[in-house]
Amino acid sequence: MSYKKLFPTIYLKGRDAYSERECVKKLTDEITSTELCIKYSENGADMILIYDMSYDDETHEQNIGIMREICKAVDIPVFATGNIRRSEDVKKYLYAGCKCAVLEALKESNLAMMTEVTNRFGKDKVGILITGNAGEEVLNLINENKTEHIIADRRINSIDKQLYIDDRFCKDTIVSDWCAGVTSPEMAESDYDYMSLKNSLSEEGIEVNTFRSSIPFSEFKTDANGLIPVVVQEFATDEVLMVAYMNEESYNLTLKTGRMTYYSRSRNEIWVKGLTSGHYQYVISLDIDCDKDTILAKVRQVGAACHTGAHSCFYTNLVRKEITQTNPLKVLNSVMDVIKDRKINPKEGSYTNYLFDKGIDKILKKVGEEATEIVIAAKNPDPVEVKYEISDFLYHVMVLMVERGLDWEEIMEELANR
Repeated sequence: MSYKKLFPTIYLKGRDAYSERECVKKLTDEITSTELCIKYSENGADMILIYDMSYDDETHEQNIGIMREICKAVDIPVFATGNIRRSEDVKKYLYAGCKCAVLEALKESNLAMMTEVTNRFGKDKVGILITGNAGEEVLNLINENKTEHIIADRRINSIDKQLYIDDRFCKDTIVSDWCAGVTSPEMAESDYDYMSLKNSLSEEGIEVNTFRSSIPFSEFKTDANGLIPVVVQEFATDEVLMVAYMNEESYNLTLKTGRMTYYSRSRNEIWVKGLTSGHYQYVISLDIDCDKDTILAKVRQVGAACHTGAHSCFYTNLVRKEITQTNPLKVLNSVMDVIKDRKINPKEGSYTNYLFDKGIDKILKKVGEEATEIVIAAKNPDPVEVKYEISDFLYHVMVLMVERGLDWEEIMEELANR
């Protein structure tokens, strides 16, 4: 579905973020750049544009590290622009987790590499930033369909593609057919209420990214008090966190704010989860069962869901059958946890600790050897041997991942983005 996007632009210099290119107003006096971007995501921004203001290779790598932290922490796309001098810089931004690397039209070197990087990474992964008047070369690149993402500080009459406009928010701009979205300095404030603006725009018939129920609450099967139970899951792991209740008012407030809001049966009042503790639940999706009498909420949980301080309310086991866990991600994470523990708490005689003690060259040698074993085993028509060799290979890859500070969530996210 196509909708108008609202998003902040931050200028990353050192470890600090600023709201304007001149780097006058700092946004990170009390919070980090990553925490700032988490707030944008929580407050309803549709994406984030990061301007890399690095001035040498060291600060460039530092900013890429911060971008990596941000991309891992937020649920919305991150675009990056700024210090792009060669195609490898585009790769670094994309490998950090950014959805798109944005080239600057004012830099001749950026324009010269446009065709190369769009062919290499795809036109959906490369954008163009236009400030001031666009020259003929820029317009030709855009009209040749070299990119899907164009960020400009004004309307460009020579093209019919959608533009992201960098300007003070103006409703007359965002309603225009050619406008894909708006970014502005005020949107970079940590407390900017994107959801409130979106609700206002939605009421005027402007398509924005808000939560709208596909079924009215009146069709839900509630109890005698007008309540419906809500089963709450952590969206990333499907872990069940808690069960609560909603009435029509709390349901509508949840849709309006993007924060899970319930009805307390004991206090007879509406309550926003996390309002006093800070442990908010941000809506990812809401589904209803076949009988329309129970809601399943998938959320991003901040902190603990349970009032006891536990992440989930369901931490007391009653009975359990011993089974072999075969859920792929759970198994991989379980093995990874053991490998991480070995690195932190070495165990005498452990092969994993032997690899860590020998260092990166030994680990890489084993990864290479196991990859070769897979190739050899695959020549055998019996797939059983391949199964064993792939298992050995994955184990050694996980040792490498731990050595280099990676986890499966990052790998799965990268695969999902491809």
